[in-house]
Amino acid sequence: MHAEIVDRIQPTLTRWDHPFTSGPFTPNYVEYNATELEVIGTIPPRLDGVYLRNTQNPVHAPLGTHHAFDGDGMLHLLSFHQGRCEYRNRFLRTKAFEQEQAAGQGLYAGLIDKPGIARHPGWGARGGLKDTSATDVIVHAGSALTTFYQCGEPYRFDARTLQPLGVSAWGKDVLRHNGISAHPKVCPRTGDLLFFNYGKDAPYMHYGEVDSQDRLVHYVPVPLPGPRLPHDMVLTEHFAILNDFPLHWEEALLEQGRHKLVYDEAKPARFAVVPRRHAPQTGVVWFEASPTYVLHWLNAWEEGDEIVMHGYHQKWPMPRAGFDNQGGTLGPERYGPTLYEWRLHLRTGAVVERRLHERYLEFGQVNARYWGRPYRYSYNMIAHPDSFLFDGIARYDHTTGAMQEYLFGEGRFGSESPMAPALGAVQEDDGYVVSFVTDMQADRSECLVLDARDVAAGPVARIMLPHRISSGTHACWAGAEDIRSSANT
Repeated sequence: MHAEIVDRIQPTLTRWDHPFTSGPFTPNYVEYNATELEVIGTIPPRLDGVYLRNTQNPVHAPLGTHHAFDGDGMLHLLSFHQGRCEYRNRFLRTKAFEQEQAAGQGLYAGLIDKPGIARHPGWGARGGLKDTSATDVIVHAGSALTTFYQCGEPYRFDARTLQPLGVSAWGKDVLRHNGISAHPKVCPRTGDLLFFNYGKDAPYMHYGEVDSQDRLVHYVPVPLPGPRLPHDMVLTEHFAILNDFPLHWEEALLEQGRHKLVYDEAKPARFAVVPRRHAPQTGVVWFEASPTYVLHWLNAWEEGDEIVMHGYHQKWPMPRAGFDNQGGTLGPERYGPTLYEWRLHLRTGAVVERRLHERYLEFGQVNARYWGRPYRYSYNMIAHPDSFLFDGIARYDHTTGAMQEYLFGEGRFGSESPMAPALGAVQEDDGYVVSFVTDMQADRSECLVLDARDVAAGPVARIMLPHRISSGTHACWAGAEDIRSSANT
């Protein structure tokens, strides 16, 4: 292995006893470029593109109480080409990150702090927060785009080198409505980026589209009855589907500057079917379903007069007795996420729903070429019982109901594991599943490459990284054809 240290960041965070600043979540402060990585097995030559993962990685001591989602952003990258690979990691040098680096201390309140303790007014739908851009990462218009779940600016990075490319020019047009939230989607047929944002001022939510040249071409309000907490969205050929769930801030307390989650199971889950820019602009149509909360969606498509949606239905959206809301208990026992299907009938307004499987799963991915169209396979993360960690990958066949799984092993925790279509692939599952794994027993991290058709067989390649990286969540795969980079070969 040849590992070059690019930079070291000096933290002011000195307490390591918090569950999300210690153990598998210990932050990284060294930025690397690494080549000639040790490989156990063989890197498939048909694997050509990049695996990117975003991570919460706190640098400065919190002003108040640290929450799992307060950390600064860090991208980890493994770039594949012709059976070889390179690794890089970089802090996301957002405006807020640079402000705190210049000050040598934290300036922003955390998610569960009172905004009044902040030394800077802050950003986002909640207000007072630091726009870390540390939630999600996707590739659109040839470069990597990172986003913040409480809304922020659209930051761009070279998808092979992680060189910062600044904020997309259209960011200023939507920043007045808090910017862009996680999780935008890229249509595999048009190259358009579909996104939403939300906040505490009417109309409370907007929907937008950015074309394949990174130009804002569509932006409309999606009025809600009050402030809500949407997290994800889904698309079909003609529609984007947004949501209004009965888990949100208590409106009476917002007037006092307080943010308290409430769940009203007497209210339905509501889905907004919003026409995409190229579809007839018939207005937003709302559908009602049984109450729940969906943190992440898998896919959706149109089937005759119906829209079919797959996502992770939560049995208990609010923490039950013995569980906290500070990040200490974020495992599946806290909220009970299972694979679920909703069918929205566009002509009658009826909604039919069913549970697809009882296994607790979340953070799933499909072959992204099948976003917005019928698909068969999903690759879901098997959650650790009592923490925000992943123990393995479950491939689910949505046609037969068959499930095969691969467990990382004792003390080994993975990342969201996208499906990477192989070069020349024709079949949906011709490709690989890729995941960063942090091994607490061996004190190292590696990248696993598994055959997407047979994940239970284990990795075809294990690629050793130059350091043990913090466990993280959201990740993506982008093929070489989707990347415009100075490092492209």
